[in-house]
Amino acid sequence: MPNDQLRRMDAFTFPSYSFDLATGEALFDYALTGPDGEQRFTEVITLPLPAEPPSDATVATLGRVLELLHVVAGVSYYKAAAPPRLVLPAPLGPAAAELVTAVYTLGLAEYAYRNQLPHVLELTPQLPAGTVTPAREYDNSHLRPLSAVGGGKDSIVSLEALRRAGLDPVPFSVNPNHVIVSVNEASGLAPLAARRRIDPVLFDLNAAGARNGHIPVTAINSLIAVATAVLNGLGPVVMSNERSASDPNLLWNGHEINHQWSKGVEAEGLLRAALAEHAGLTEPYFSLLRSLSELHIARLFAAFDRYDDVVTSCNAAFKLRDASARWCRDCPKCRFVFLAMAPFMPRERVTHIFGGDLLADESQIPGYRELLGVDGHKPFECVGEVEESVVALSLLAEQEQWRDAPVVRALVDAVPQSAWSAAASSDVFTPGGPHHVPAPYAKALAALG
Repeated sequence: MPNDQLRRMDAFTFPSYSFDLATGEALFDYALTGPDGEQRFTEVITLPLPAEPPSDATVATLGRVLELLHVVAGVSYYKAAAPPRLVLPAPLGPAAAELVTAVYTLGLAEYAYRNQLPHVLELTPQLPAGTVTPAREYDNSHLRPLSAVGGGKDSIVSLEALRRAGLDPVPFSVNPNHVIVSVNEASGLAPLAARRRIDPVLFDLNAAGARNGHIPVTAINSLIAVATAVLNGLGPVVMSNERSASDPNLLWNGHEINHQWSKGVEAEGLLRAALAEHAGLTEPYFSLLRSLSELHIARLFAAFDRYDDVVTSCNAAFKLRDASARWCRDCPKCRFVFLAMAPFMPRERVTHIFGGDLLADESQIPGYRELLGVDGHKPFECVGEVEESVVALSLLAEQEQWRDAPVVRALVDAVPQSAWSAAASSDVFTPGGPHHVPAPYAKALAALG
């Protein structure tokens, strides 16, 4: 469909969805509609199947989770045209409706900012009239946790905290890449994986110039994880999102623009409330590391050297031609994670993990100036707060192995005195802030230090 026709689309709808218990395959249908016709999409999500057939109660709860997933996953296709009307397929309770509204507004805030589409931030989904059938309570809180693994330091810390506490976690991922597979192998734990197939038509439209941009993918993957846990007789989904994920990048037209919105505590609370209301789940989902800073997590990760040859937090590395590459060493994520790990490791260890020394490379200085708040705003990436970067730099400036590194010297001179003063009184190593971690899991994390 030509771009001019896409731009005239005035509604996004959700025609149908289906789930096959024999194959674990869910089909989610979507449509962009307008005066020139419609553009249809079908997404395929395949869940891993349990060894034994699920009970009727499990199937009923799974169906309610999939109803939420159907609506939330549609955000990938809505953005191709960003029409003014979002027409939901069925009535929803207030908590579920609030989640959906937030996913399509706050979750698309960066997309709206980059594409200059302020109307996206004001979307109000249209709900059909009708009564919402209350969900039956489904308590799986006592069962083994499903621990999401992305291949980075954060999910490794969560996995090890759960393991050391005897909670017997099951690693989980969506479309696992070579890094995630290697991390799972290093853990020695048997993983589960789901598959998500975006309709190829969307890629064709994007290649032809359709609107595109960042989506709240963590919200989608979180619901896929909850569906997997329910179907496979497992307990809460444990994420590894830290407190800095709630920190916005900038303000635009009176709205906070946060690249990591769907990893933030607001999104977590909305998802929990929607799952409780719509699916009856009593303890569906939480982030174990929510009260910790990125710097604190990096310090905890330093205790687990079994993952040094497999860990990566670099998104760009997966696009490199070398399939074995783990770090591009030239993106905000690489810069920040190197900076966060360096104070807590011998220099030889951190350079081994990254395959190079970013703090010896003067070409990295402009990127680090952004992370430190000296130039521009915090990058649109999953990186820590400016204060954390300044604290990490202050720690490096005190260490003999790092203080004379070219990048450290240049950055120490660039950071203003006000930032150093804030770093001196920083509480980045003191857990705090709102979280949803149940008491047994909070004890597991506290045991790591």
